[in-house]
Amino acid sequence: MGIMKFKSLLCLVCACAALPAGAQADVQSTDQMIEQLKAPRTRTRSLGGATRNLSVEAAPSLSLLIQFDFDSARIRPESQQPLTNLARALQSPELQRSKFAVEGHTDAKGSVDYNLKLSAQRAQAVRYYLKSQGVDEDRLVATGKGSSELANDADPLAAENRRVRIVNLN
Repeated sequence: MGIMKFKSLLCLVCACAALPAGAQADVQSTDQMIEQLKAPRTRTRSLGGATRNLSVEAAPSLSLLIQFDFDSARIRPESQQPLTNLARALQSPELQRSKFAVEGHTDAKGSVDYNLKLSAQRAQAVRYYLKSQGVDEDRLVATGKGSSELANDADPLAAENRRVRIVNLN
Protein backbone atom coordinates (compact mmCIF):
# COMPACT_ATOMS: atom_id res chain seq x y z
CA MET A 1 0.00 0.00 0.00
CA GLY A 2 1.37 3.41 -0.94
CA ILE A 3 2.00 6.03 1.73
CA MET A 4 -0.76 8.31 0.36
CA LYS A 5 -3.34 5.51 0.42
CA PHE A 6 -2.27 4.62 3.97
CA LYS A 7 -2.60 8.25 5.12
CA SER A 8 -6.06 8.52 3.51
CA LEU A 9 -7.16 5.29 5.16
CA LEU A 10 -5.78 6.43 8.51
CA CYS A 11 -7.63 9.76 8.24
CA LEU A 12 -10.85 7.95 7.39
CA VAL A 13 -10.47 5.56 10.34
CA CYS A 14 -9.72 8.45 12.70
CA ALA A 15 -12.67 10.48 11.41
CA CYS A 16 -15.04 7.54 11.86
CA ALA A 17 -13.69 6.77 15.32
CA ALA A 18 -14.33 10.35 16.38
CA LEU A 19 -18.02 10.13 15.49
CA PRO A 20 -20.60 9.38 18.14
CA ALA A 21 -21.99 5.86 17.78
CA GLY A 22 -24.75 5.81 15.18
CA ALA A 23 -24.22 9.43 14.15
CA GLN A 24 -25.24 8.90 10.54
CA ALA A 25 -27.86 6.28 11.42
CA ASP A 26 -29.94 8.92 13.21
CA VAL A 27 -30.82 10.93 10.11
CA GLN A 28 -33.79 13.18 10.75
CA SER A 29 -36.73 12.93 8.39
CA THR A 30 -37.83 15.84 6.26
CA ASP A 31 -40.91 16.29 8.47
CA GLN A 32 -38.79 16.38 11.64
CA MET A 33 -36.57 19.03 10.06
CA ILE A 34 -39.58 21.12 9.04
CA GLU A 35 -40.94 21.08 12.59
CA GLN A 36 -37.59 22.05 14.04
CA LEU A 37 -37.05 24.92 11.59
CA LYS A 38 -40.51 26.49 11.58
CA ALA A 39 -40.46 30.17 12.46
CA PRO A 40 -41.62 30.76 16.02
CA ARG A 41 -45.01 32.31 16.42
CA THR A 42 -45.33 35.28 18.72
CA ARG A 43 -47.93 34.39 21.31
CA THR A 44 -50.35 36.92 22.71
CA ARG A 45 -51.51 36.74 26.27
CA SER A 46 -54.05 38.80 28.12
CA LEU A 47 -52.92 40.07 31.51
CA GLY A 48 -55.57 41.94 33.47
CA GLY A 49 -57.24 43.29 30.34
CA ALA A 50 -53.97 44.23 28.61
CA THR A 51 -52.76 42.14 25.71
CA ARG A 52 -49.02 41.51 25.53
CA ASN A 53 -46.88 39.84 22.90
CA LEU A 54 -44.52 37.22 24.22
CA SER A 55 -41.40 36.98 22.11
CA VAL A 56 -39.35 33.85 21.60
CA GLU A 57 -35.66 34.21 22.46
CA ALA A 58 -33.86 31.85 20.07
CA ALA A 59 -34.35 31.43 16.34
CA PRO A 60 -35.36 27.93 15.26
CA SER A 61 -32.29 25.97 14.24
CA LEU A 62 -31.07 22.53 13.35
CA SER A 63 -27.57 21.12 13.82
CA LEU A 64 -26.42 18.42 11.41
CA LEU A 65 -23.33 16.28 11.68
CA ILE A 66 -22.14 16.64 8.10
CA GLN A 67 -19.00 14.71 7.21
CA PHE A 68 -16.34 16.26 4.99
CA ASP A 69 -13.13 14.85 3.62
CA PHE A 70 -10.23 15.53 5.97
CA ASP A 71 -8.97 19.12 5.76
CA SER A 72 -11.47 19.79 2.96
CA ALA A 73 -14.89 21.20 2.13
CA ARG A 74 -15.80 18.15 0.01
CA ILE A 75 -19.00 16.63 1.42
CA ARG A 76 -18.70 12.90 2.06
CA PRO A 77 -21.27 10.57 0.44
CA GLU A 78 -22.73 9.50 3.81
CA SER A 79 -23.88 13.08 4.40
CA GLN A 80 -25.90 13.37 1.21
CA GLN A 81 -29.09 11.85 2.68
CA PRO A 82 -29.41 14.31 5.58
CA LEU A 83 -28.68 17.18 3.17
CA THR A 84 -31.24 15.88 0.67
CA ASN A 85 -33.81 15.72 3.50
CA LEU A 86 -32.87 19.27 4.46
CA ALA A 87 -33.32 20.49 0.87
CA ARG A 88 -36.79 18.93 0.78
CA ALA A 89 -37.64 20.55 4.11
CA LEU A 90 -36.49 23.99 2.94
CA GLN A 91 -38.68 23.64 -0.16
CA SER A 92 -41.77 22.66 1.84
CA PRO A 93 -44.76 25.05 1.97
CA GLU A 94 -44.07 25.65 5.69
CA LEU A 95 -40.52 26.90 5.06
CA GLN A 96 -40.48 28.13 1.46
CA ARG A 97 -40.79 31.81 2.45
CA SER A 98 -38.03 31.72 5.07
CA LYS A 99 -34.37 32.61 4.71
CA PHE A 100 -31.71 30.58 6.45
CA ALA A 101 -28.17 30.94 7.70
CA VAL A 102 -25.92 27.98 6.92
CA GLU A 103 -23.31 28.07 9.67
CA GLY A 104 -20.15 26.00 9.53
CA HIS A 105 -18.60 25.05 12.89
CA THR A 106 -15.33 23.33 13.74
CA ASP A 107 -13.76 21.88 16.84
CA ALA A 108 -10.93 23.79 18.54
CA LYS A 109 -8.08 21.86 16.90
CA GLY A 110 -6.03 24.18 14.70
CA SER A 111 -5.65 27.93 14.66
CA VAL A 112 -8.57 30.33 14.94
CA ASP A 113 -7.95 31.70 11.43
CA TYR A 114 -7.65 28.26 9.88
CA ASN A 115 -10.86 27.01 11.54
CA LEU A 116 -12.75 30.13 10.51
CA LYS A 117 -11.69 29.71 6.87
CA LEU A 118 -12.44 25.97 6.79
CA SER A 119 -15.85 26.42 8.43
CA ALA A 120 -16.77 29.12 5.89
CA GLN A 121 -15.75 26.83 3.01
CA ARG A 122 -17.81 23.99 4.44
CA ALA A 123 -20.86 26.22 4.96
CA GLN A 124 -20.53 27.35 1.35
CA ALA A 125 -20.29 23.71 0.19
CA VAL A 126 -23.56 22.93 1.99
CA ARG A 127 -25.15 26.02 0.44
CA TYR A 128 -24.07 24.85 -3.03
CA TYR A 129 -25.40 21.35 -2.34
CA LEU A 130 -28.79 22.74 -1.27
CA LYS A 131 -28.85 24.93 -4.39
CA SER A 132 -28.12 21.86 -6.54
CA GLN A 133 -31.18 20.24 -4.95
CA GLY A 134 -33.44 23.14 -5.98
CA VAL A 135 -33.29 25.49 -3.00
CA ASP A 136 -33.16 29.14 -4.11
CA GLU A 137 -29.66 30.38 -3.27
CA ASP A 138 -31.04 33.82 -2.35
CA ARG A 139 -32.65 32.18 0.69
CA LEU A 140 -29.31 30.89 2.01
CA VAL A 141 -26.50 32.83 3.67
CA ALA A 142 -23.33 30.83 4.34
CA THR A 143 -21.06 31.84 7.18
CA GLY A 144 -18.15 30.27 9.02
CA LYS A 145 -18.08 30.34 12.80
CA GLY A 146 -14.90 28.33 13.31
CA SER A 147 -14.65 27.14 16.89
CA SER A 148 -16.23 30.28 18.37
CA GLU A 149 -19.53 28.56 19.30
CA LEU A 150 -18.70 25.07 20.52
CA ALA A 151 -21.58 22.63 21.01
CA ASN A 152 -19.53 20.91 23.72
CA ASP A 153 -17.53 23.43 25.76
CA ALA A 154 -16.33 20.68 28.09
CA ASP A 155 -14.56 18.89 25.22
CA PRO A 156 -13.39 21.42 22.59
CA LEU A 157 -12.12 18.59 20.33
CA ALA A 158 -15.39 16.59 20.43
CA ALA A 159 -16.98 15.46 17.16
CA GLU A 160 -20.26 17.24 17.93
CA ASN A 161 -18.42 20.56 17.63
CA ARG A 162 -17.80 19.79 13.95
CA ARG A 163 -21.23 20.50 12.53
CA VAL A 164 -23.34 22.56 10.19
CA ARG A 165 -26.14 24.54 11.78
CA ILE A 166 -29.16 25.80 9.85
CA VAL A 167 -30.88 28.84 11.41
CA ASN A 168 -34.23 30.27 10.36
CA LEU A 169 -33.64 34.02 9.93
CA ASN A 170 -37.33 35.01 9.79
